Amino acid sequence: MRVLVLLAAALCAAAADNRSLTVAAQKPVPSRERERAEAPDCRLVPGWTQRGPSRSYEADTLYEYMDGNAEGYLIYRFVKMQGVTCQSGEDTIVFDVSEMADPEFAYGIFCATRDPKLPVEKIGMAAQIHPRKGVLVKDKYYVELAVNLEKDLSATLRAFITALEKRIPGRTALPEVIGWFPADKLAVESVRLVPESVLGLRVLRRGYVAQYDYGKAFIVPEDSPEAAAQVMAKLRARVGETQPAKLAEEAFQANDKYLGRLCFFRKGRYIGGYANLAEGQDALAPASALAARIP
Repeated sequence: MRVLVLLAAALCAAAADNRSLTVAAQKPVPSRERERAEAPDCRLVPGWTQRGPSRSYEADTLYEYMDGNAEGYLIYRFVKMQGVTCQSGEDTIVFDVSEMADPEFAYGIFCATRDPKLPVEKIGMAAQIHPRKGVLVKDKYYVELAVNLEKDLSATLRAFITALEKRIPGRTALPEVIGWFPADKLAVESVRLVPESVLGLRVLRRGYVAQYDYGKAFIVPEDSPEAAAQVMAKLRARVGETQPAKLAEEAFQANDKYLGRLCFFRKGRYIGGYANLAEGQDALAPASALAARIP
């Protein structure tokens, strides 16, 4: 009997050890290790070393680093930046990693700073590399590398970006909303997040816009269908004379002094539609196509 009791105790202890190992394996990466993974590191590419001290800025100190451009980061819910300057011979690269509030805002600042004339690559969520600059977005991190000299270092920038991308954990999928804009006659590079005052209207707090041959489309998420309905009421009051339209849960058409011919609709907690429609363009057809793609 004593042997059986001892054997049972041993089995329970072994099971507890296995559970401990499983829990340990499932534990999230400690914040300090995560910060090291996402930190800029000159050693990512052989032959490059750090010159000078590391840089670190938060929302209330970012202006010390980029006085004239700080606001362009803060509107995308900037949290903090880590930076270093890397050197190899006479070549130097400024290497900064900015953390935003979430992946959507990180992608938003990427869209705002990328060169619309150059292609975007599928590295992380997205990346763009040219002779003197490289940018990457993955999860809630926006990475920038800038060459100080008039020199083509695109191969080195690519090496830094691909190496850091492998170290940063998290999301690589683009925001789902981007796929809701119909592809026909869409200027693909125009799709972007507007962090405040979509279409110049304060009531449309944040959302996505896309340019078409015949007008500008937008999608704005609200917290709930009820909140979206309240925004629609404010839009009607702002526009003035409107004509009801049979579309989604509610919609209207109008002519506005600044937004031209428009058609706005509400579907669930989303508000969408078109503004600045070209003369002769049917307003209801494109708005209906857009509404149909919103879940």
